Amino acid sequence: MMELGLVAAAGEVAAPLTLLTILIGVFVGIIAGAIPGFTFTMALVLAFPFTFAMGPVQGLALMIGIYIGGLSGGLIAGILLGIPGTPSSVVTIYDGYPMAKAGEPARALGIGIASSVIGTLIGAAVLFLVGPIIGRFTLNFGPWEIFSLVLFALTLVAGLSGKHLVKGLIAACLGLLISTIGVAPAGQMRFNFDNPQLSGGLSAIPVLIGLFAVSQLLVNVEESRLDTRPSGGTGAPKIRVPYRQVMRDMWHEKRNVLRSSMVGTFIGTLPAAGAESADFISYDRAKKAEKRDPENYGKGHPGGIVASETSNNAVAGGAFIPTITLGIPGDVAQAVMMGALILHGIAPGPGLFERQPVLVNSIYLSIVVAALCVLVVQTLLLPFLARVTLVPKAILVPCILVLTAVGSFAMNNRIFDIWVVVAFGIIGFLLVKLSVPLGPMILGLILGATLEEELLRALQLSDTLSTFVTRPISLTFLILAVGSIGFSLYKAHRARKTASAPRESVAV
Repeated sequence: MMELGLVAAAGEVAAPLTLLTILIGVFVGIIAGAIPGFTFTMALVLAFPFTFAMGPVQGLALMIGIYIGGLSGGLIAGILLGIPGTPSSVVTIYDGYPMAKAGEPARALGIGIASSVIGTLIGAAVLFLVGPIIGRFTLNFGPWEIFSLVLFALTLVAGLSGKHLVKGLIAACLGLLISTIGVAPAGQMRFNFDNPQLSGGLSAIPVLIGLFAVSQLLVNVEESRLDTRPSGGTGAPKIRVPYRQVMRDMWHEKRNVLRSSMVGTFIGTLPAAGAESADFISYDRAKKAEKRDPENYGKGHPGGIVASETSNNAVAGGAFIPTITLGIPGDVAQAVMMGALILHGIAPGPGLFERQPVLVNSIYLSIVVAALCVLVVQTLLLPFLARVTLVPKAILVPCILVLTAVGSFAMNNRIFDIWVVVAFGIIGFLLVKLSVPLGPMILGLILGATLEEELLRALQLSDTLSTFVTRPISLTFLILAVGSIGFSLYKAHRARKTASAPRESVAV
């Protein structure tokens, strides 16, 4: 039955019109993901009406193309401009942008694209092989398990803070504080300062754009003012992808690729966990597993790009598991996907594999085809994309400012969001000047709401905190969180001891 469904699905997906639909979807998703503030979720919503006139397989193929293309497209702005095209590409900036500034934008983009494609393919393979099994396993995840998982993710602040652990903790607390603005999960209004615009809280996208995009633009303007060399130039060298170097980088990071893909796929199966959690966890694991040069993470290390892009694209395969096996969307994009299924009279749930084997297998195959389209489209566009770094800052900065304003306004059609971008751009610039890492602040902002919501749900279901440690999966994540903190403190102690050793020997 499974084999017949796979053959029939292959015939459906291989139809020229379906392949063209996937290609168009991937292109739209890449562009949407590359525009700061637009996000591929918005592209999915805009494309949803176009699926009305399509069959189930073709309609889902369009949505999957946009989804996969958008997950990968966020790396473009992140690597070239230091601006997260999507929230899931925030971690890519840590090493992708420094590598681009060091004169290797094509190498960084090549690593990012290769990681995206491999992560997507591994996620699709896991979805195909063990989707129903993982779907049944995630039924054991209640608010206690998700709270413990998010808490574990928050313990990664130390890994994102580098040498500035105290400043990183302060930044994380500030991010958590910002996430509490607006209506609390219990229904109370807080920290809105009688401003109705703050009643719904601060959207993550305008805050991200401000902290990363505008703050970086202000830094660039300051550097341009201090730099007396002429910007731009007419004799710009051709930028070519160093394919051999990229292949060597990917081979060297093969364990990182596999580990990050597994993390991304697993976290994708958890409703509300999201690609952002997978990014931070994978990055932290990769940095701690690096033996040769862990100190280069955050300065342009290939492993940082690999960990981020592999995990956030592997989330796609994992996120489909609860959607099609349990009827529970893994994220907002999956909720739109589930809407497309229901629109065509298909009810997601445990019986979907038996009722619609062709449709389920077409989802697997569409993800694979979309990943290959991402490889082709982004590779073809790469020579043009990489030239963005050669545009003089006097031209680039105003253009990006306009794009960030348009992108932030497009989220909710509110002028207020543009002011949020400006305000957090200034805050981000001041934090950078004070050597305060922005990563922990973003981590707290993105995960804070989920942490609070799941804690409240857990306490509503059980008024005792002992449930967090009596449930085995929750206890496992809590032990990992304690272990992560202990390991970070040990590394900090060892680093201080190593730094003080020469001075002590001199004194003797």
